[in-house]
Parts: sequence; C-alpha cells; structure tokens
Amino acid sequence: MTMSKNNNYAILFLLMVSCSTWMLVCMAQNDTIPVKVGVVLDLETPVAKIWLSCIKLALSDFYASHAHFKTRLVLNIRDSNEDIVSAASAALDLIKNVQVEAIIGPQRSDQAKFIIDLGQKAQVPIISFSATSPSLKIPSQSSYFFQTAISDSSQVTAISSIVKEFGWRKVVPIYVTSEYGEGIIPYLVDALEKVDCGVPYRSPIPPSATDDQIKAELHNLNTMQTRVFVVHMSSDLGSRLLIIAKKIGMFGQGYVWIITQGMTNLLGSLDSSIISSMEGVLGIRNFVPQSKELDKFKVLWKAKFYKDNPTFLDAKLNVIGLWAYDSAQALALAVENISSSGVINTPILSNGGSTTDLDSFGVSPIGPKLLETLSGTRFKGLAGNFNLDNGQLEMSAFQIVNIVNGGRGREIGFWTQKNGLGRFLDSNNELYSTSKSNLGPIIWPGESLLPPRGWEIPTNGGKRLRIGIPVKTGFAEFVEVTHHDPGTNISEATGFSIDVFKAALEVLPYALSYDFFPYAKPDDTSAGTYDDLVRQVDLANYDAVVADLTIRANRTKYVDFTLPYTESGVAMVVPMKDHKTKSAWIFLKPLTWDLWVTILCFFLFIGFVVWVLEHRINEDFRGPPSHQIGTSFWFSFSTLVFAQKERVVSNLARFVTIIWVFVVLVLTQSYTASLTSLLTVEQLQPTSTDLTHLLKSGQIVGCRPSSFVYELLRQRGFQASQIVSIENAEHGDQLLSMGGAKGGIAAYVDETPYIRLFLAKYHCSKYTMVGPIFKTAGFGFAFPKGSPLVLDVSRAILNVTEGEEMKRLESKWLERNSKQNTCLEIDPKISSNRLSLDSFWGLFLIAGISSLFALTVFAIMFLHKHWKLLLDSNDSIRRKMRVIFKSFDQKDLSSHTFRKSNNNTNCPPSPTSTTFSGSNSPLSMASPEVVRPSNENIIQINEQ
Repeated sequence: MTMSKNNNYAILFLLMVSCSTWMLVCMAQNDTIPVKVGVVLDLETPVAKIWLSCIKLALSDFYASHAHFKTRLVLNIRDSNEDIVSAASAALDLIKNVQVEAIIGPQRSDQAKFIIDLGQKAQVPIISFSATSPSLKIPSQSSYFFQTAISDSSQVTAISSIVKEFGWRKVVPIYVTSEYGEGIIPYLVDALEKVDCGVPYRSPIPPSATDDQIKAELHNLNTMQTRVFVVHMSSDLGSRLLIIAKKIGMFGQGYVWIITQGMTNLLGSLDSSIISSMEGVLGIRNFVPQSKELDKFKVLWKAKFYKDNPTFLDAKLNVIGLWAYDSAQALALAVENISSSGVINTPILSNGGSTTDLDSFGVSPIGPKLLETLSGTRFKGLAGNFNLDNGQLEMSAFQIVNIVNGGRGREIGFWTQKNGLGRFLDSNNELYSTSKSNLGPIIWPGESLLPPRGWEIPTNGGKRLRIGIPVKTGFAEFVEVTHHDPGTNISEATGFSIDVFKAALEVLPYALSYDFFPYAKPDDTSAGTYDDLVRQVDLANYDAVVADLTIRANRTKYVDFTLPYTESGVAMVVPMKDHKTKSAWIFLKPLTWDLWVTILCFFLFIGFVVWVLEHRINEDFRGPPSHQIGTSFWFSFSTLVFAQKERVVSNLARFVTIIWVFVVLVLTQSYTASLTSLLTVEQLQPTSTDLTHLLKSGQIVGCRPSSFVYELLRQRGFQASQIVSIENAEHGDQLLSMGGAKGGIAAYVDETPYIRLFLAKYHCSKYTMVGPIFKTAGFGFAFPKGSPLVLDVSRAILNVTEGEEMKRLESKWLERNSKQNTCLEIDPKISSNRLSLDSFWGLFLIAGISSLFALTVFAIMFLHKHWKLLLDSNDSIRRKMRVIFKSFDQKDLSSHTFRKSNNNTNCPPSPTSTTFSGSNSPLSMASPEVVRPSNENIIQINEQ
C-alpha cells in the first residue's frame, strides 16, 4: 500500500516537471519575433540546392549560438524557374502579399535587374550573393540592393595584370549577351587599355545559342590574328563553348584561354569530362582563407546536405555557398539590431489594388532602418571579412589557377589590389615570390610550357597578307613594280624598301605569306598619294604597306608604323658656286681683330723688354732716345720675318728672344695655313644655306610630286608658283643646273634618303646638301592599328640595320650609281675659318711670363749691385733715385774687366768681349763712330 502510494507521487512529480518544461518552451517561443524573409532561387539547378542548404544552415548555426536573440528569420522560398519573369513574379508576390522585410536572391544578374526596382520602390532590401554584374549596383538607383558577392568588375584588373605579365597586345572577350555578360565588358576594355592591350573584336554569344552557332563564331575567331580569349559566361554555356573549341582545334599550341570567376568558382560542380576538355585554361577565382570554422562547416554541411538530398552523388561546396551563408547571417544580425525599434512585423502600408498591381506598392516601415544597419554590418565570415562598401562586398584577393590533367585547378599565383600579381600569399594577405616570375609554371593548351605570343597569322582558307606598294615614276631605287598580273592584280617588286622588308621577314621566327598589290589605276598609273595609300590599310583593303613611306603624325591616326629603317630629316640640295673673295683686305681675314691687337701689343712689349735687358751693355741699343726706341721696335718686329741684325748680348735677353721667336713661328705658320684654307673653302660655298632666304627672295624650289614635302613648303610660306615638281634625279639635275634666274630652281627640297641618292649620282663639287631643315622620323612599314606584327617586324628591322645586311643593301641600291662615296654636307650655319685669341692665349701666356721673369731677375741683380748706395743714410731719397737712374742709363763695362782677367783661359770670348775687341768686329762695322776704351781706361775704371 505504501509502495503504491510512493509510485503515484513519483509519477505525479514527473508529470509536473514535464508540464513545466513544456510551458517554458512555449513561453520562449512566444517571446521570439518571427521576421519574414523571401528567398528567390532557381531551385531546380544543382547549385541552387547547395546554396539554399547553406542559407538554412547559416540561420540554424546563428540562432544556436545566439539563443537569447529576440528575432527569428522565417524563410519564404520561391522558385524562379530560371526565368526572368518568374523571378520578378516571385519577388512581387513576396513583397506585396507575403510582406517580407528582405529578399535573398535572385540567382542571376538578369533576374536581379527588375527585382532591384521592386525593392527600391517598396524599400525592401534585395540581397544577392550570386548576381555579380557591375551594372546592377548604381548607388543613385539601387540603394536597397546589396551585392554580397565580389563584383565582376573587381577581377578585370587581375586579368589585365596577367595580360601584361606575358606581353599580349590583343585580347578578344567572348561573353554571353545578357546582363551578366555585357556588364563586365566596359570595365574589361578599360583595364586592358591601361596595359596597352587592345580589343580588336568582341564575340557575343546568345544564351540560347546552339552548338552550330557557337562553332560558327569560333571559326570566325580562328580566322583572326588574336589568340588570347577571355570567356565570361555561365558555367553551362561556357563549358559547351570550350568543348566545341577543343573539337575544332582551338586548344593547340599558341592559344590562350582565360575564364572569369563565374566559371572558375563553379569548377567543382562541373562534370569531370567537361573539365578534362579545359586543360591549359587559366582561371580567376575568389580566394577563401582557411580557418577552423570553415573546416567544421564543411563537415556539417556535407552531412546535412546529403541527408536532405540523398540523390546527389558528388556535391561540391563553392565560394558562392559561403557568400550565401555569410549573407543570411548578416541579415539575421541586422534584423536583431533593429528589433528594439518596435517596428518589426509592422505591415507594409499598401495603397490597395490587386496582388499584381505595381502602382499599389506600399513601403516597408523598417526598410530605411534595415538599410542603414545592414550597410554597417561587419564581421568575419566563412568567406573572409564581411564588409559592405557602398552596398558591395569588399574585395580581398583572387587566386590564379591553371587547369591541368584530371581537371584539377592547380594554383599558380595570387592577385591583390595592393600588390598585384604574386606567387604566394601569406597570412597577412601580402604577396611574395621566390623567383623572378610572378606566377608559377603554367601548362598551356597543347601541353606547351612556353608562353604563347598571343597571336598567329591566320591560315584558314590559305589567307595571305595583302601588301600595298606605290606606283612611282622616279627614284625607282626604293620601290619599283617589275611585273604585274592583271588577272590577280598581284605584282612583283624590287628596290631598297622591298629588300629591307624581305630581309626582316627572314629574321622572324615564323613564316609570313604575302603578296604585293600595286596601288594603281586600271591604266597602271598611281591611284593617289602616299596618304591615300595609308588610308587603304585603315579601310582594310591592304594588310600592310611596304614602301619608302615616311613616319608622320597624321598617318599614325590610321596605321601603326614599325621602327624606321632609314635616317630621318628633310634637307635641300643647292648648287656650289665659286665665292672667291676679291677684296684687297683678304690678308686680314685669317685672324680675328682681338688676335691682331694682342700680337701688336706683344711686339711692343717684347721690344721694351729686350731694350731694358740690353741697352746698358749693348751698343746697338744705345744712343739718342729716338734711336733706342726705333732699334727696340725694329728688333721686335723684324722677328716676324727673322731678319733682325742686332745681336743680343745678355743671357736674359737671349732667353726672352728664343721664347718670342717660337711664338712668332707658330703664329706665322698658322696664319699661312688659315689664309690658304680660307681661300680654298670659299671656292666651294653653296649658293644658299637658308630656306627662309630663298622664300624672302622669291626663289623657286623643287620637290617630288605627291610628297608631303610640298605641304611643308606651303606651310613655310612658299606659294604654289614657287614650287616645281621634280619627277626624277635627272630632272632635278637639269633644273638645278639652269638655276632660278634661267627658269630652273634654286634648291631641291626632299627627304634625306632621296637627297643622298641624288648626290650619289652627281659629283659633290657640283651640288651639296644643306640641312636637315625639317625633322622627320624616317621610312617605316605601315600595318593596321594594333597589329601584333608591328612589334615583331620592328625587332626584325633592328636586327637587319645592326648587321652587315643593311650595308649590303645600301651599297646595292643607294650607292651603285655613285661617282664618289662621300659628299660634303653643309650646315645652314657655316662655321668660320678665322683664327682667334682662344687658340693662342697659351702661347702669349708663356711669352708674357718669360718676359716678366727676365725683368724680375734683371731688377734683382741691378739692386743687388747698388745696395750700398741705397743704404747710405747721408743721401736723400731723391738723390739716391737720381744716382740709381743715372747708373741705369750708363754703360756697364764690368764685362770688359772680366775679359781682361781671363785672357789666359781657353774659354771662348763672350759676346761682350767680342764686341769690344778689334776694329773688325761686327759691332765696329755696324757703328764705326763709337769710341772704344783702351786697356788703361778699363784698368782705371776697375781701380776706381
């Protein structure tokens, strides 16, 4: 009885606990606020099932870790059936009838375009984690649209960095004609232009294109030169295109295929047979940093997904699923943050009308607040940092992959906005490389390890380059049509320009097939000017122009030129004339006036120095003042012709004289050479060295017809009547020989290569080249704008011009008629042959220093001899100076004493002793009236 009673109490207690627990649960459920959220996806697609499972798991994980939150998102899922209208209808139903506070989706960019307008009008946030077109996010028109995926515009700089890394100059985008495909094109073109890469063609593919249509477009691409393709389309359409491209042989060596993030992010969802057809493709995909949370999520997601979808065999999680996960949690967090405002679940204020009446839209009461809160939501998600910048997910980094055998995407590098391309990425998102290359080794299509050059000469249909050549009547040494087939219009040509082009092609690492087509009328005459010929390339009538074509700025608007293969400039040929001067004062021209004055001053100075050193001991420099002055200057000036009669006695004077004689010798020889050179050069002076002088004097000049030189002369001011056409070199010689006064021309103006060819045919003493008078860039070959051949042919031209082949071609064509190998080139400013003081100031410096040195030594010796007189304190300074000057003017006969005291020596007599010996000495012959002192007088002087 007691036992039974105890059991009843136990059962009653359990019932009370159960009821209490149930009541608590009910109370907890009643405390949460459900918030309706719409989800619009293409539910029948495999990727949509993966993304939807990520959204559900995101909310489950979020509220499991935040059980105390008051709000709970309630998903209202709609199927858009891969259709734009269905997606819009689903969104309209969710906003107007279900009255959701936000919509997650839609799946595609073209579906999002209309739904964004609905959300903007109802102030309901539209959150898309898979619509990546950059054209969707226009701040002024789509403020309620949140692009929680990396925009396609973010990857274009990564693509252009790859293009720049390998030096490709042309890229063809292949894209789907939809909001998703067309939205990226303006951004891609701009990014490629910044790295000097052009887009010669755009290949749009309709979303509903058949295999035959795709094949036809690919065949069209294969006939073009560009071999670098950027594929931007959905994974389904893109995989079909790549499979067809491989079947028709567009995955061989030389091709480059780059797929954008839309395809690369979904590689794991593609069938292995599809991926195997993409070997060699480069892909751009979003980089997801590894974390423990991500690893844990992958395990949970896989278990839950296969539980909910048991028919799936091999589902692969991708970065878009992670964006869906982070987007759902961001929305849940934002809704919770505004729950305290008290406007949650307030019905949308409707204007009435039917369920499909767009004009009766109401406005969400929490829309503006939710917009503000969601824009400021920040957290670390599974895909990286969740940070919205102006409604778009902030970009982190891109991963560059190379699809290799087995369909595996092998990582070859990374790209960040801060650092660009790099081989590795550290934990701080900083790039670094362990080699010179910014990317790892790549296996290109055709299993090639060498980077493709990005273009090929099309071979389909046997296409050959159509090269235009001019038809000329003169100067055939550059280009001449030697044979013309009227049926095919194909011609053969010879000439310097033709041979340079052929030599350059031999240097190219590939063969280039071509045919020459003359730019001519049916009567085989020229069809226009060189400018007209250049325009034919821009009009696609020719693939190139090979001619003596000058590189000019106005022509670069239509074509791209190679590097020049000739020298540049415009010069003129003028006749040589005998300008022999008949002036009576021609002998003064060899020296400049300052040199003449300096020479005169030094003659006077040297004469004075010799007089100071000699007049006390040399009878030739004594006598009346006029005699002394005349003798001194006579001695100095007579050194000019080395005719001086006076003997120099003192060693100091001899030293000065020797230096001065050397200076005079150099001056006289230089004067003679300069005078001879001056007379000779003036006989070969051109008739004119200035084009402006010819213009002002009304002279007539000549130039080749249809040459741009004619326009240059007109711009310079020449009238049409002052310009005569020169058909060939013989015609030019005839007109120049006649001269402007006799119906000819005063000058022949043309480009430097033509001038040199003209002078090679006629003797240099007859004509000369003056200039250049205009600057040009030289001759080059023209190709269409952006042609990849320009770079390769330019390199080939450099190889030719730097080698012996160019010398051989110049000798063959430009010098074969030469009467002499070199001709005199005259600069418009003829330099003077006159000698100036600058050439001889060193000689005058030596002569001046030598003379001053001799005077200094003489002064020291003189003062030393009379030092006792200077120290005599009894005499006044005035008397001392009078005695010194009187002593300076008297004869110094100490040398005679020296002669007498050394009579018994074997040394030869000094010049002084020779002068005073016997009546037959030169001095006695020159001056017989001089009284010579006797030996007694000499002894008396010494005794005194």
